[in-house]
Amino acid sequence: MSKPSPYRRYLITSGLNQFLKKSMLEESQCTYVQVRHKSGGGFRPKKKVYHRVHELDKAIDLKKKPALILQLKSMIQTQKYGSILLRDLEKHVGFVQKWNLMAAIEKYPSIFHVGGGNREPPFVMLTEKAKKIADEEGEAVESMEPILVDNLRKLLMMSVDCRVPLEKVEFIQSAMGLPHDFKSNLIPKYPDFFSLKVVNGKVHLVLENWDSSLAITAREDRLAREGVLENRKKVRITKDGNFLGPNAFRVSFPPGFRPNASYLEEFEKWQKMEFPSPYLNARRFDVADPRARKRVVALLHELLSLTMEKRVTCAQLDAFHSEYLLPSRLILCLIKHQGIFYITNKGARGTVFLKEAYAGSSLIEKCPLLLFQERFVALCGRR
Repeated sequence: MSKPSPYRRYLITSGLNQFLKKSMLEESQCTYVQVRHKSGGGFRPKKKVYHRVHELDKAIDLKKKPALILQLKSMIQTQKYGSILLRDLEKHVGFVQKWNLMAAIEKYPSIFHVGGGNREPPFVMLTEKAKKIADEEGEAVESMEPILVDNLRKLLMMSVDCRVPLEKVEFIQSAMGLPHDFKSNLIPKYPDFFSLKVVNGKVHLVLENWDSSLAITAREDRLAREGVLENRKKVRITKDGNFLGPNAFRVSFPPGFRPNASYLEEFEKWQKMEFPSPYLNARRFDVADPRARKRVVALLHELLSLTMEKRVTCAQLDAFHSEYLLPSRLILCLIKHQGIFYITNKGARGTVFLKEAYAGSSLIEKCPLLLFQERFVALCGRR
């Protein structure tokens, strides 16, 4: 009988089987949001249905295993000799996450190679094929730089003081695709655009120069490419809520949501209503003005458009309340416009999606870094 591999012996001695039992919980078809409305006898609670979009829920699940693969790849690449001891995984990611990585190592031998044995402790490294594709990451990162610089400038231009605390930029750096060393490498590289200044005891990323050519939202850019801004024909809103106009948003009502004629009539007025640009200072507008409220929707739309996957966690979005003067009831604002945004509670944290950026569970437009990551993960034979 052949001896088990060093990796298999390590799994046996470590008792991995104790951690392989998982429970599955079925998600309900919809989420209920409790509100209050007035009746003859006073106020009584009423439940409003927030419809689930299962394709976007699925998008969260589809990212779990690729995220593990990419995390382990980065850990291996940061090591001096391009390998990491299996016993050191816990030191890097903690006890629980260690077993998730171990399962990925065993499941994807086309990406990860386990060596060692006898007197040498087991270690993991990238296979030759994986190394070859991993070497292309530098080219993807290089092509991302001008995109990231423009997105950072736009992020600062939308803030009321053209500055954002550095800790908050670091909080969303993974969502925006910023490199881990952007503070020391990217920002000093562009002194005409950025600077770091201490304001009220906190380090802020400050915009040095305003560029009017960047004050164009992703929504306006899409309308210009589609020729909608030049189209002056009178059109009516369709049953799916979409309207071809310079002030309209692309919407996608969730399955099960059936708007009636009166709803569509009011929604058409909202779609046609003009509103200030999210790049104008929020202090100039009255929060009670309907146009200012529509501007908030445009600002949230633009913030999500600046991210790689057109989605952020609820905590990341909530962190920018003071910088963008977001409404106090931000979640209710997102729920009200469920044709534009979608909130899912899948995964460890709630996530806000920009719905128009997705076709089913797939992101429509992908940046160079995402394209590289997809190609690397495809080595496991999984789309």
